Amino acid sequence: MKSTVFDKEIEYIRNPRYKESVRIYLDLLPDYFYEIPASSTGKYHPSFALGDGGLVRHTKVAVKIANELVNSKVIGDVFTADEKDLIIFSLLLHDGLKEGVVKEKYTRFDHPLLIANFIKENKDKTTLKDEEVEMLSSIVAAHMGEYNTNPYSDVVLPLPKNKFEKMVHMCDLLASRKFLDVKFDENNNIIE
Repeated sequence: MKSTVFDKEIEYIRNPRYKESVRIYLDLLPDYFYEIPASSTGKYHPSFALGDGGLVRHTKVAVKIANELVNSKVIGDVFTADEKDLIIFSLLLHDGLKEGVVKEKYTRFDHPLLIANFIKENKDKTTLKDEEVEMLSSIVAAHMGEYNTNPYSDVVLPLPKNKFEKMVHMCDLLASRKFLDVKFDENNNIIE
């Protein structure tokens, strides 16, 4: 199972139904997700997110940031337990189709919409309710935040509107900042 690379991050999720469902989605993702760097050019991510497995490391850092924030008393108290789980769930999947449904050479600008559709298209393989699928889809669709236009694309991505979409965008944004220096062990686990 490909999802085992995220065993530690999946443990942040408390709801067993969500744990099972996120594993299903992670196992359905194309193999390249587990192999490529977070940035095809190296321009937009810190050094830990480059090279083989860089996208996995970026995802782990975004999830770690989210877990810290949603479990802080100051920030986390605005979320229910299930909402916290769905934030983590969203971050585990947010870049799952970064280079397309079938691997392309570069990042697909519309990858947030691709993963949102992927979540909807594979709903019947999970135990997720319709409203949970809608929530996950809207969160991942808006994860690019203010970076929602591209001069080479007619697509305009949705801006984050609610606290869930804004939280996921913030965690993804922070995980992509070059000033971060996160250390990983030989199994791509964050060294605490």
